[in-house]
Amino acid sequence: MSRRVLISGASVAGNTAAWWLGRLGWDVTVVERAPAFRDGGQNVDVRGVGREVLRRMGLEQAALDQGTGEQGTAWVEADGKVVAEFITAEMGGDGPTAEMEILRGDLARLLYDGARPHARFRFGDTIARIDDGAGGAVVAFSGGATERFDLVIVAEGVGSRTREMVFPGGNDPRWMDLTIAYFTIPRTADDDRMWRWYNATQGRSVSLRPDAHGTTRANLSIQQRPNGAHEWDTDRQKAYLHQRFADAGWQAERVLAGMDGTADFYFDVLRQVRMKRWSKGRVVLTGDAAWCATPLAGIGTTLAVTGAYVLAAELQRADDLTLALDAYEAAMRPMVEKGQGIPKIAPRMMNPHSCFGIRLLHRALRFASRPSVRQTAGKLFAGGPKGPDLSNYPDRPVPAG
Repeated sequence: MSRRVLISGASVAGNTAAWWLGRLGWDVTVVERAPAFRDGGQNVDVRGVGREVLRRMGLEQAALDQGTGEQGTAWVEADGKVVAEFITAEMGGDGPTAEMEILRGDLARLLYDGARPHARFRFGDTIARIDDGAGGAVVAFSGGATERFDLVIVAEGVGSRTREMVFPGGNDPRWMDLTIAYFTIPRTADDDRMWRWYNATQGRSVSLRPDAHGTTRANLSIQQRPNGAHEWDTDRQKAYLHQRFADAGWQAERVLAGMDGTADFYFDVLRQVRMKRWSKGRVVLTGDAAWCATPLAGIGTTLAVTGAYVLAAELQRADDLTLALDAYEAAMRPMVEKGQGIPKIAPRMMNPHSCFGIRLLHRALRFASRPSVRQTAGKLFAGGPKGPDLSNYPDRPVPAG
């Protein structure tokens, strides 16, 4: 099998694939629609098999060193009084806050810097067409170039256009009934190192998280059925959030004011990507483009890192492309399906609509935070399937000889 590969998407999954394949001797090109590498983004965590992959890449300690410094998670009342808190150091690294908490952009930057010496990055361009054939995949780019590749890896996001091009109508999304917005706001003196979570009525929540850049990461969410808001323009989305959170209480007023001046506003209506198959001919999906489990699962970044590594390893050890892609899917499908098994009721339980529902949630969290039960509760929060057996794969990149 020849070894010329195109990767579409320069975030966590795409850069992980580029890191491994480049070191394994492949000719790697990465195309990214953004005009330059995208820093920023909200908190992500890496657990279990994902940590092991970073360890094999020599990046685990660097990721820990560049962490957000978040020490745990606290649910608060409207006056800021803590209802329940889970301190990560007291829970063996488990809990809502993991030991490895890092901003998406900081992790992607670590991977990108490591991949660059072994791959070509083409920013400000996209895939316009793929003509797949026995001799290779001929890719036409929006910038006008046309090139042939032996494999195309689509490592784009949940709304991947290339996925829809290759698998028209193939994505059967599972809507999770949660509208969410992430953005960065100025830090204030009373912002601590905890992830503070506040519930308001009507299924609304406001949360604030620390970072390592002197700012604060804010989140607004509403538990409701999909209403198409993810297709609105940014101004309409912000106006909608102003209308919905004007009377929410706690620090909603500060968060809304910060939202108006933020440079990294992200808005989405959460849905899972559910594909019957992740490959077709010489095109294969990985990361959110293949299996987005949503932030509710808490394993999106772990899946992205693990999936890209498993894909690279299977491609390296198989002489036949179809066999390699089949083996990749067999290894990752159980982990993905378990990770996507979030009950549809979960967003409503964590975002109650009534004062009574909020009181019940707080009572449950207060109980779960007791020293006698918080270790068990931490395992439930950490959750996540075990993942593939990585002993089947190389612990360091060794090119085929």
